[in-house]
Amino acid sequence: MNITSGLKSTPIEADRILVIGCPGSGKSTLAKRLSRTLDLDYISMDRDFYWLPGWRKRPRDEIDRRIAKAVAEERWIMDGTGLSSFHLRLPRADAVIWLRLPRYACLYGAISRAFRYFGRNRPELPAGCPERLSRDALAYIWNFERDAVPLIEAALQEHGLANSTVIIKSRKAANRFAALGA
Repeated sequence: MNITSGLKSTPIEADRILVIGCPGSGKSTLAKRLSRTLDLDYISMDRDFYWLPGWRKRPRDEIDRRIAKAVAEERWIMDGTGLSSFHLRLPRADAVIWLRLPRYACLYGAISRAFRYFGRNRPELPAGCPERLSRDALAYIWNFERDAVPLIEAALQEHGLANSTVIIKSRKAANRFAALGA
């Protein structure tokens, strides 16, 4: 586990935490565990902002309004990378936890989740959004390091968080991190 120093506050002291990373990396699992441990409200980007039943996406202006309202609260933990909303979320975060697992681990996570919830809803999705896995989703995971990581790094740099982000590089390290309560 690589934990970068210089955090605004340690995650255990933080009131507002973002958990980001590639799909299948375990963001929701870690965020929910830390939510219970740290007594923070759990916010799912997918359930609370992006998706309506039937996999219909909310309009962008509604997504941004919902995010702005949520991040104005004093205590929360939010899972989801959502690059297009970093400008709303990063300035309010006390801590950022980046699950930066290898590509194969994220692919395994997404595929095993698809089998585990096949035809049913995951808890972090709204009703009417049964689990699915598309070729596009797999391609996004495959290309995440190339396509999304530079954008994440730039956003963290822009918001002064580049040197103060907790970076976790394995599921084992994520489990240790959650077990310690950060």
